[in-house]
Amino acid sequence: MGRLSLYFKDIDDPVIGSAKRHDFRETVMIALLSSLCGGETCVDMADFAANNEAFLRRFMTLEHGTPSDDAFSRLFRLLDPAAFAAATARFAADWGKALERDGDRQTAIDGKSLRRSYMRAGEASPLHTVSALFPESGIVLGQGAVDGKPNEIPAMAMLLELLDIKGAVVTADATSAQRSIAELIIGKGGHYALALRANQGALHENAREWMEDAEALKEMLSCQNVDGDHVRIETRTAMVSHDIGWLQERHEWPGLEAVGIIKAVHEAGGRTTAETRHFIMSRKMTPDELLKAVRSHWAIENRLHWVLDVQMREDDSRNQTGHEPANLEAIRRLAVSIMRLMDDKLSFRRRLLRAAQVQDYRFELIRKAAGLSAEIDAR
Repeated sequence: MGRLSLYFKDIDDPVIGSAKRHDFRETVMIALLSSLCGGETCVDMADFAANNEAFLRRFMTLEHGTPSDDAFSRLFRLLDPAAFAAATARFAADWGKALERDGDRQTAIDGKSLRRSYMRAGEASPLHTVSALFPESGIVLGQGAVDGKPNEIPAMAMLLELLDIKGAVVTADATSAQRSIAELIIGKGGHYALALRANQGALHENAREWMEDAEALKEMLSCQNVDGDHVRIETRTAMVSHDIGWLQERHEWPGLEAVGIIKAVHEAGGRTTAETRHFIMSRKMTPDELLKAVRSHWAIENRLHWVLDVQMREDDSRNQTGHEPANLEAIRRLAVSIMRLMDDKLSFRRRLLRAAQVQDYRFELIRKAAGLSAEIDAR
């Protein structure tokens, strides 16, 4: 526990004066443990602390007893969300490095809104966060938060500044296909594979025309795979062109080395639908690599957003004041990463229940996280 709490040692405790009764790092770690057990609110955190005081005193001082729900709420309302997000990103980045497999350097980035994280009276926008994920391990690398989706690009830029993406392929949706984002990724030694749509009008139009040109098609690399079961079949065809010198001359897009297209045909319930998506890449990927990267990217929906919404009920959260929504969201993402460290066969929900019910399992979660941090220190 001491090793994990060191990640927060450089953050200033925002609670001062007579309101400061509890140790900052102890309070944060209690909040994290509560989230690992399915806690959703500051009231849940206070209840968890009160009901597990003997457990917590095995590795905490708790000089003034356990924090109340007001103490948790006050801390997270005042805590600098950028500094806290940076600290939680260091956790996950270390674990990601320790678990990294050869060639497993994809970083998927996508945004998500907290539907109830706004106050109607003030007409404020819901909090929107941009998260980064290792698709293979499901570890959340970090997050950036903004008020309202139109500001997603600055949040993504802030998040990329926090991350070590050297040698990684960064995947993101078409909203992120911006020159500034491409320059930032290249500048940090990474590569990109970005979806391309009409938001980049001329570049999208020229790439689309090239990928549909009969003569150009003869020179393109291609592959196809079929996936499905007895009720659904999906056929994906990927084509990649590296012969794009003319396109780069015309648009001077940062780092552009290839363009690609994926055509997906879905057959289900007697109906057939088709979808075509275009991509720009800063590395000369093969069609197989493009298919894998695009499929892996959507792990951020299945392994993060779905878990947060369904298992951790994030969209039902009504935290609306100060920095509380952003900081509690960072706690939840850190809890998701710790859960992903376990190599048992339990579902995510069963892990939450077991952590809530079995103290030894709770200890094992913390030991696993601290052990990986120690491994990084040893390197």
